[in-house]
Amino acid sequence: MNKQIPYYVMLFKSVNYALKAEKILKAEGIPHKLIPVPKQISSDCGVCLRFEEQYRIHIETNLYNKVEFEIIQQYSW
Repeated sequence: MNKQIPYYVMLFKSVNYALKAEKILKAEGIPHKLIPVPKQISSDCGVCLRFEEQYRIHIETNLYNKVEFEIIQQYSW
């Protein structure tokens, strides 16, 4: 049986913001991954940040006033 694993994705206004967010989170040692934006979420090309729910507050706190993002949405893989 295929069990879906819930996670969150953060969409950005540009790839540059996504790359900046990745750099900040990597420096802080917060687990995350850059992935292509799922087609079910947006038809725009680009990348988004994928992370587990337990890191949401840490990620939002570390990116606050440093990187603009559009939305954070829960998603299952």
